[in-house]
Amino acid sequence: MLYTIWCALWFVILYIVLFPVQFVFLQRASWKPLAHKVNRIWGKLFFICAGMPVRIEYRFRPDPTGVYVFCANHFSYLDIAAMGVVVDNYYAFIGKSEVKHIPLLGYMFAKLHVQVDRSQPNSRAYSLTKSIRTLASGRSIMIFPEGGIHTKEPPQMMPFKDGAFTMAIQQQVPIVPVTFLDNYRILPDKSPVRFHWHPLRAVVHPPIETAGMTQASLETLKHETYKVIDNELMGEKKLIF
Repeated sequence: MLYTIWCALWFVILYIVLFPVQFVFLQRASWKPLAHKVNRIWGKLFFICAGMPVRIEYRFRPDPTGVYVFCANHFSYLDIAAMGVVVDNYYAFIGKSEVKHIPLLGYMFAKLHVQVDRSQPNSRAYSLTKSIRTLASGRSIMIFPEGGIHTKEPPQMMPFKDGAFTMAIQQQVPIVPVTFLDNYRILPDKSPVRFHWHPLRAVVHPPIETAGMTQASLETLKHETYKVIDNELMGEKKLIF
């Protein structure tokens, strides 16, 4: 409980301190990459203040100016903050529209990222179209292809949805798999909410190229991406047990 309070205080205080700067950068489209950098600074400072080491294994170093679709497993809400620390690229995160109701953080999310409103039947199609336009503009996409956090015991992922792979193929953009190994231990998706001290470990895998692929290759691409992340998780599970 004490560690949870400590982490929550730093999480909120740092964001409140940095938000005025971010607010200014969110007012113009040309300044939004700077707003994204503020998010990254916030994430890095949070993990330092929480006393939580971040250990990233880069089997591939994404070009900071390159365009990718980053796909990661999603077992914890900590994954969102962690992604900004792991990846240097300017990306749009695809997430639930409910985030926009969170004070300050919601304002940033609505201005900077792509929302999916599951209560609206056309929202998925809209978010896919917007994501494709985002890739076409030269900005990367970050997505959790499981479609959300599921309570099935980690490290077992749920099946991937099609959206990430549809947009990657359409824009001929590489998929970069990312594996989060311990976030579900640090901040489990269960009540009561509790932070647990543990190093944050992530693996950035080599890209899966989509050049020359058509939508007929979607299932193959989806399976290959799933297999890369799942093999990493299963290898970790064997080490534990």
